[in-house]
Amino acid sequence: MIHVLIVDDDPLVRAGLRFIFDSADDVECVGEATDGKESIVEVERVHPDVVLMDLRMPGMDGREATAELMKLPEPPKVLALTTFDTDAHVLSVLDAGASGYLLKDTPPAEIIDAVRETAEGRTILSSRHARVLLDKYSVNGNNARKDQAIEALSQLTEREREVVQYVAQGLTNAEIGKRLHCSPATVKAHLASIFTQLQITNRVRLAVLGHDAGLSDSPT
Repeated sequence: MIHVLIVDDDPLVRAGLRFIFDSADDVECVGEATDGKESIVEVERVHPDVVLMDLRMPGMDGREATAELMKLPEPPKVLALTTFDTDAHVLSVLDAGASGYLLKDTPPAEIIDAVRETAEGRTILSSRHARVLLDKYSVNGNNARKDQAIEALSQLTEREREVVQYVAQGLTNAEIGKRLHCSPATVKAHLASIFTQLQITNRVRLAVLGHDAGLSDSPT
């Protein structure tokens, strides 16, 4: 069962999302919060797998709350949900550590699927936002950036570099585990080590680093 916390200052939105999740056999809404500050308290209380986080809220907004949640010893996955389809909002919440981004007009079935994929470790982005992300962060022919990425990854073990390769190719922890003949928990442990060594906490950043180093085009 995937446990979800809904964070939104609009009670109608929260009610609608709860109704959507009630229709899924494998997703359960375990709590609600009305702003970013309350979301941190609720995460520590109910320990959700995924936080569905609105970005525009009074007080502490979704980006600030996401950044604070990423400081927790075992942070949940955060899936941003908002009406504002702007590149600045996308990049801001991803920089804060979110695993993905959805618009509030996303069909209910797609919201449920996005929560499932987020829980499995996938990054949820529209194709347009994926292009924006690569345009902002990737090499785009910059040899210096490529050299820096290769040098950064050189400190990792061969197995850890394989994990980065599969993250860059968009695989979930379970899929990576199958490729490497190990459990998802072992993959998670590898990722924790990688994040510590590279001093990053964002899976998206890791994917971009792997892309810069040319790993996303490596044979699977």
